[in-house]
Amino acid sequence: MNDSPGLLPRRTLSAGLTVHPIGIGGWAIGGPDHNLGLPMGWSTADDSASRRGLEVAHTFGANLIDTADVYGHGHSERIIGDFVRTVPRNSVVLSSKVGYFTGTAAHAYLPSAMRRQLETTLENLATDRLDIYFLHNADFGPDDRYLEGAIAQMDTFRRDGLIKAVGMRGPHRFATERVTVPKEQREDKHARFRHLFAQVKPDYLAVRHNALTPPPPAGQQDIFAFAADHGASVLVNKPLSQGLLTGKYNPLQPPHFDAGDHRLRKAWFTPGALGIIQAGLQPLRDRFGPNPADLVRVALQFCLQHAENAALLVGFTRPEQVAENLSVVGDPLSADDLDFVRATAGALQRDLDAAGEVFLDEKEAKR
Repeated sequence: MNDSPGLLPRRTLSAGLTVHPIGIGGWAIGGPDHNLGLPMGWSTADDSASRRGLEVAHTFGANLIDTADVYGHGHSERIIGDFVRTVPRNSVVLSSKVGYFTGTAAHAYLPSAMRRQLETTLENLATDRLDIYFLHNADFGPDDRYLEGAIAQMDTFRRDGLIKAVGMRGPHRFATERVTVPKEQREDKHARFRHLFAQVKPDYLAVRHNALTPPPPAGQQDIFAFAADHGASVLVNKPLSQGLLTGKYNPLQPPHFDAGDHRLRKAWFTPGALGIIQAGLQPLRDRFGPNPADLVRVALQFCLQHAENAALLVGFTRPEQVAENLSVVGDPLSADDLDFVRATAGALQRDLDAAGEVFLDEKEAKR
């Protein structure tokens, strides 16, 4: 088995960006936070550990670092910026996002607000340019009143050399919609995505994808194939399902999250869901090995082998996690292995869906 992630071939993605296929996600290092009246951060981060983790990633050859203005309201960007000052700028590919932090502006996608946010992001990241700048969500105001201006502002940023590539989210719901709008009243997120994609014409898509991700709706194209057909590349987030696919959470000793941690509102982190996940992962342990590192390898390879026009973004709170993520990837899974992972994860997903209402009740009981 290949022991060094440095031997993983780099991938050249849209806009000519060449990256290690495993990049660093900067959400968790932003620390605890609230936005839109919801916990939106991570309570388990430590700044010194975060900085060391970035150094470890660089040592292993991981050069793609992704963050957002709203991750700790600039805290993630500033930690990354402190690191960027110590390495050649061309040795890293920097990505950030705009759209979830409004400040005092009428809307986050007001062009003048976008300009101010980008200027602050560049200052935080200690750079004069971003390699990728993402529209972080699909809320462009009533009747999309800010959409045309946001697209034009992104074009201006690129023309001025402040950004190299434009990104947007794949099919995804605005954060508050998932907790305030009844399921039967929600807009079709796939149709909404296709509508916006045709207008934004992004170079990159940010897509949540892992072994638990359900297939696309019947008759709809896989998002990776869709991106490839349109000359776009994909940055995959949550390839480890925020650690759930590593089996590290014990349902008998469930994790404790402090204020400002988004996992406080996630049903899959309740003891009941963790019990189902632990049981559902057992076939993978039996086939690939009993340790979290074995499951990390399987989860990351499952995503890496899904498409060549993609790179993974793996978050962390401890440098040891970075070293493990980048050192255990090993050789590709066989076709039989991939089928086994897909079938096992599909069964687990069905068990979680069947018990979903119970988990929601469990979370309500804790409030």
